[in-house]
Amino acid sequence: MDKEIEIKTLHLFPLLNNMLINLLKSLTDEEWAAQTIAKLWKVKDVAAHLLDTNLRTLSISRDGYIGERTENINSYQELVAFLNNLNMTWTNACKRLSPDVLIFLLESTGQQLSQHLNALDPFEDAVFPVAWAGQKTSVNWFNTAREYTEKFLHQQQIRDAVGKQGIMTRELYYPFLDTFMYAFPHTFKDIKADDRTVVSLIVTTEIGGQWNIVKDKDMWILNKDTNLEAAATVKIAPDISWKLFSKSWTPKQVIDEVEMTGNEQLGQHALQMVSVMA
Repeated sequence: MDKEIEIKTLHLFPLLNNMLINLLKSLTDEEWAAQTIAKLWKVKDVAAHLLDTNLRTLSISRDGYIGERTENINSYQELVAFLNNLNMTWTNACKRLSPDVLIFLLESTGQQLSQHLNALDPFEDAVFPVAWAGQKTSVNWFNTAREYTEKFLHQQQIRDAVGKQGIMTRELYYPFLDTFMYAFPHTFKDIKADDRTVVSLIVTTEIGGQWNIVKDKDMWILNKDTNLEAAATVKIAPDISWKLFSKSWTPKQVIDEVEMTGNEQLGQHALQMVSVMA
């Protein structure tokens, strides 16, 4: 990856974490128990998962400690199953913790996580690659941006569940979406097309943007030019985008809310993009 295309998210971690803590402190008992769009998780489960990601990142990346290893995992599907099991066992254990304890731990570990991520060389190899982007090796800045998408996504799930918006802003949402779009070319890895074929994804309103993939020999290349002639263009609203690309909603659920022009097969395939491990 080129230095010019670095997605800068480090400065947003403290802001997003403070907004999370203030949000959680405002919740009633009923809101802690509210169902989120993540079907298996209530609000308290999502907060517990956010704590898990802090603790795992600090343990593995900062301290070099891997408690459960993945040597026997031989496919993407096996990796997803492994991670789903980690998530489930953690959230089940955290049912024993009070909201106040979760908030205390999230505040403390969130600060430590920001400090650690800032200490990394952004262009050195990360501990793990970002698999949903199809990468075998990822640099630290991109893995940090991936971590940012986790923080944004799960906080937005909580806000969506309790009706308390606040982070769907250009400052916070656009870097989340910009990172998610690294799954766009990987989604088309098996799709054949003529060279220079363009597929465009446009997320509407001032907090969105335009992303394209261009066929170049045996690969698709991501760019953000706005003057390309696309074979297929998909326009989608911000609130639908984060739910669709995190696999919370399916393409079938959103198809009537999406504006699609050009090659329908290419456009519908763009809706298959998933930018999380799922």
